[in-house]
Amino acid sequence: MSFLNIDSVKERTFDAIVVGSGISGGWAAKELTGKGLRTLVLERGRDVKHVTDYPTTMMQPWEFAHLGQMPKAITDANPIASRCYAFREDAAHFFVKDAEHPYVQDKPFDWIRGYQVGGKSLMWARGTQRWSDYDFDGPARDGFAIDWPIRYADIAPWYSYVERFAGISGNKDGLPQLPDGEFLPPHEMACVEKHFSEQMAKHYNNTRPVIIGRCAHLTKPQPIHLQQGRGQCQNRSLCQRGCPYGGYFSSNSSTLPWAAKTGKMTLRTDSVVHSIIFDEKKNKATGVRVIDAHTKETKDYYAKIIFVNAACLNSNLILLNSKSTRFPNGLGNDNGLLGKYIAFHNFRTTISAEHEGFTDSITEGIRPNSSYIPRFRNVFKQETDFLRGYAAGFGANRVMNVDTAGMGESLKTSLMETKYGNWRVGSHMMGETIPKETNYVALDPALTDAWGIPQLRISVAYDDNDEKMIKDFHEQMTEMLTVAGFMNIQTHDKPDKAPGLDIHEMGGVRMGKDPKTSLLNKWNQLHTCKNVFVTDGACMTSTSTQNPSLTFMAITARAADHAVKEMKKGNL
Repeated sequence: MSFLNIDSVKERTFDAIVVGSGISGGWAAKELTGKGLRTLVLERGRDVKHVTDYPTTMMQPWEFAHLGQMPKAITDANPIASRCYAFREDAAHFFVKDAEHPYVQDKPFDWIRGYQVGGKSLMWARGTQRWSDYDFDGPARDGFAIDWPIRYADIAPWYSYVERFAGISGNKDGLPQLPDGEFLPPHEMACVEKHFSEQMAKHYNNTRPVIIGRCAHLTKPQPIHLQQGRGQCQNRSLCQRGCPYGGYFSSNSSTLPWAAKTGKMTLRTDSVVHSIIFDEKKNKATGVRVIDAHTKETKDYYAKIIFVNAACLNSNLILLNSKSTRFPNGLGNDNGLLGKYIAFHNFRTTISAEHEGFTDSITEGIRPNSSYIPRFRNVFKQETDFLRGYAAGFGANRVMNVDTAGMGESLKTSLMETKYGNWRVGSHMMGETIPKETNYVALDPALTDAWGIPQLRISVAYDDNDEKMIKDFHEQMTEMLTVAGFMNIQTHDKPDKAPGLDIHEMGGVRMGKDPKTSLLNKWNQLHTCKNVFVTDGACMTSTSTQNPSLTFMAITARAADHAVKEMKKGNL
């Protein structure tokens, strides 16, 4: 029997373990296997294989039982998930159902999750912008949170590295607050978007640029993308269904198959991570404890290095639940800051308007992207009564009016006559929130989930800085639209809209220079447990205004490179 036990342990021992298969987990798997490490990837959800497990991807609107809408019984049963724009009949199967994975809301928070291979990389909105030094030095410069242990120069080559592999569409705009990258050809702006961009350049002397968005779409696949088996984006804008062409970047179409080709990856699905195992004699982590999602059987897996990429809040949960005599409050949590300083992006408010011009043009085709307004407030100096700033999406379309009055022949005639109204534009704010100790997650002392793991308590809210930022967005965008000749300008705010629908949670296991005020060093290692790396949203010290996923990818590739070098030196 002892020999069988030894053999069992060997079968469960790897060079590296990656917890999670989403955007950052996929990159960790790709990098670690590519450098020769036998890597176990643990995914708590079901398997989703590229193409074959996208059941709705080729369906026509009339093939859906409810024409794409969700039945009231399902939305009533999922009040949180159903608030997400993509929780529709074509993609709801990729979202966590509320009742199956409960959590405690000390303050209202809409936690949107995707538990399957690929995670939320299947349904993400694909915006990919680099951060700049104005973002990395923001906390130190503006006096909030703590100083980042890295700067743009540290991450810039890794941005280039992941951009070339993932495929990022965009234009080189030469903006100091939004560095250029390794771009595929950009999408085209609509005529009204171009008009707005030109008017902003004229009225604000190029200080408020409006550019085409940067996104993870293959507008012109390069050899590296064809080697991945991916093809050109078809501009279907059905991305949340999973793309059979691999036209946008996801773990399923890109990093995970690439890792699998090495023969070094073992993917274990339906594996709910309970905790990380810490060996007090060795003073390092030795493995991961896993509960089978169906049988509830517990197994331990072992490795020299562990990457925690379960997505921000779940990574916090796993570390908080990784308790030992050495770490009674969670792995690496000597300073009591684990789970604290959670931040997010403020997507609460929008603005809309119309333009009476450009009547010789109409919206033609579909574009899986929008124009983008990079941050222009408090970039080079403090100029408002709030800290930091906001970016914004900006899109335009020509409205088609259909007259459905009448009956019989008159109705048929009306339906055949296409009439167009004014051009309409819309913009949504993406505001940087300030990490605060009062925004935190913690383990509930009594409530557990179906696997006996403590439920997560979430206490995250807007603050006065967010409210001032929203007011400024309304004022500045109203002014900008007015000078550009727009009419019927309307602001839309939903004060009761809870944080979370941005799906950009960050923090709780933040990077920093000082172990007294941070959990991770500049290489994303736990200060007090060097063979555990955290490279998803949990590691972020602040949030910037840019979409975070590209930064997660670059940080993960950088950390994996360091981890392998350190392991080969015998330091891990």
